[in-house]
Amino acid sequence: MKNYLFPICKVLQTGTLKLFSNWRVDGIENIPPMGPLIIVANHQSNLDPPILGSSINRRVYFLAKSTVFKGRFANWFLRSYGAFPVNRERQSDIGAYKWVLTQLNRGNPVVLFPEGTRNGGAMIKAKNGVAQIAIKSQAPILPVGITGTTGLKSWTRVFVPTGDLHINIGNVFSIPHIEGRPNNEVMDSLTDMIMERIARLLPEQQQGVYQVSHSLNTGAYGDNQNTSKS
Repeated sequence: MKNYLFPICKVLQTGTLKLFSNWRVDGIENIPPMGPLIIVANHQSNLDPPILGSSINRRVYFLAKSTVFKGRFANWFLRSYGAFPVNRERQSDIGAYKWVLTQLNRGNPVVLFPEGTRNGGAMIKAKNGVAQIAIKSQAPILPVGITGTTGLKSWTRVFVPTGDLHINIGNVFSIPHIEGRPNNEVMDSLTDMIMERIARLLPEQQQGVYQVSHSLNTGAYGDNQNTSKS
């Protein structure tokens, strides 16, 4: 059952998205068909992971806050789905860091929300963990902008995900190789570069602290120019 849980949930979630919401996915053609991939996105709702799971045409893995793994069933379900607990109280969770690197070394896509918590509708300052993982793994990065999930606050909305939900997938990019141990200034700069790629995929009012000029934007808010609908 463990190996089948994610595809089963994906089919069911796709059905509810098509039935109850105006769900649109742009930029599917930008997703590499194989190999390691760091998928980075803004974070508005607890439903962002399953909606991304239905929008990305590959089997994906996630980090989730450790508090939602309480209870035998929740722990089994989340881990079988492809999630791993991260302790947000720690400045650096080595176990979660190693788990992400292991998944990438296996050629799997891993979804990361660099902000570390839900942003309330406008992007907030991200943590440097995503840049550390990108430097260590040298895996390509796929930015994704999520719009419309702010009002989906309760986990029960996974069954009735209403509203205009837009998943905007940008172009894959890589950060430059860095020799030695980068200082905080370099890490902040790399993190900002990653977050600005996400911001370009969002409407201006959701870009928050990473607001970018409209002159930098192309397509539907951001990098991608082609459109695919789900």
